[in-house]
Amino acid sequence: MKYLIWLVIILLAIWAYKRSRRPAQPPADKTPAPATPSNMVGCAHCGLHLPQEEAVTGEKGLYCSTEHRSAAQDRNPV
Repeated sequence: MKYLIWLVIILLAIWAYKRSRRPAQPPADKTPAPATPSNMVGCAHCGLHLPQEEAVTGEKGLYCSTEHRSAAQDRNPV
């Protein structure tokens, strides 16, 4: 039992020595790169602002959904 305790102490000392000799690594940048902002447009029916990529196109303007395009009696441009 006495040798087991000495073995654990020696292993801990070796581990601590190796860890202290290792050069400090700079912390990794964990913040994601900011996304590019997209243009915001307003729905021609209700006024809701949404990204232009998600807007539904009509002849009279941009809408937040096909239901609002239909409610405004607008058609999908060809």
